[in-house]
Amino acid sequence: MSRRSHQRSHPQRGGHQAAPGGASQRQLRVGELLRRALSDVLLRGDHHSPELSRMSITVGEVRVSPDLRQATVFVMPLGGVQRDEAMEALDRARGELRREVTRHVDLKFSPELTFRLDPSFDRMDETRRLLSDEAVRRDLEADRDDPDADDQP
Repeated sequence: MSRRSHQRSHPQRGGHQAAPGGASQRQLRVGELLRRALSDVLLRGDHHSPELSRMSITVGEVRVSPDLRQATVFVMPLGGVQRDEAMEALDRARGELRREVTRHVDLKFSPELTFRLDPSFDRMDETRRLLSDEAVRRDLEADRDDPDADDQP
């Protein structure tokens, strides 16, 4: 058995297989490196896009394919405004951003960047709205007052 096939059959011994439905540790690590590098590039203005220079864009997450050649970048402009303009500007600057990120992260291949709006910000707003609802607050306070509430069926 070759070393490579041995690693695949024993991911706990150094292989990079993901758990079913999840990303491998390598994908997570590379995704975080790319997120930080892209955030720095956008923050410092290490690009030639005047549109992006006028916007503050948060990079919430980067998901990388198992072969590390594709990266989906989840972004949100500050305050959630100008979403369409931000996505268009990022798509136009995709090649330059890819080159700048590659300068900061040492990878065998430079991943192709795909930009998507980050839905987690909308979910946070919805969660805040739900938690501020009077009926939900009453239920939460009742749970705090009755420590045995979790034990009841």
